Amino acid sequence: MAVSNRQNHCAKDLGAVLVTPASAGECPADKVSPGVRTSGETMPRGVMDTVLASVDLSKEKVNLQDHLLRTRKLVIQPGGIVPWHSHEDRPALISVISGTIEEYASNCSVPIVHKAGEVSVEKSGVQHWWKNTGKTPVVLLSSDVFHDMPKADAHMM
Repeated sequence: MAVSNRQNHCAKDLGAVLVTPASAGECPADKVSPGVRTSGETMPRGVMDTVLASVDLSKEKVNLQDHLLRTRKLVIQPGGIVPWHSHEDRPALISVISGTIEEYASNCSVPIVHKAGEVSVEKSGVQHWWKNTGKTPVVLLSSDVFHDMPKADAHMM
C-alpha cells in the first residue's frame, strides 16, 4: 500500500507532538499527574538574581508581618538552573522578558516551555525547577510575596 505525501507529513507531525515538551507555558491536560516529580536540581547554576525593589508588607495597610512584596530580575545563562523550590507560601508572577526556558514541575510529566512575553502564575501547590536549555541568556522578572525569615534558605529562588 502506497503512503501519500500528506500521510507522511501527518505521521511526522504526530511524532513531533508525541516527543515535544509542553508549550504555551502550561502542562498539557494529559500530562498532568500530581507528584510525578518530587525533587529536581538543588543548586543554582549560571543565575544572576537581583532584587530590584521590595516593600515591607508589615508597614502597609495589609499589615502582613514578616513578608515582603519584591520584584527581582533573574538572568539565566545557557545551561543555567533555577533550583527546586516551592511556592507553598510564596505566590509569584514570573514574566519571561527574553528567551525560552523549561520548567520541570511536580505535577507535569513533561517539561513546560515558557517563551518571551508569557507570564507564569506560581501559587500554593507548585514545586518546580527551571533550566535554560537554549543558546542565549533568559531574562525573567519575578514578583512575589516573600516570607522574610531570618536565615532564609539561600537556595530559595
